Amino acid sequence: MDDRGMTTAEYAVGTLAAAALGGVLFALLGGDWIGGLLRALLQEAFSTVT
Repeated sequence: MDDRGMTTAEYAVGTLAAAALGGVLFALLGGDWIGGLLRALLQEAFSTVT
């Protein structure tokens, strides 16, 4: 059995999985309530530091 192409296929699957995860995160973080929550958390973190 010749497995020379397996690494290429594995990279392709990994790339597709990473792109799908990025799309899901983009869709979730694009929502108003999550964006507001992240903004509030960052403002709280930076106000505590300074």
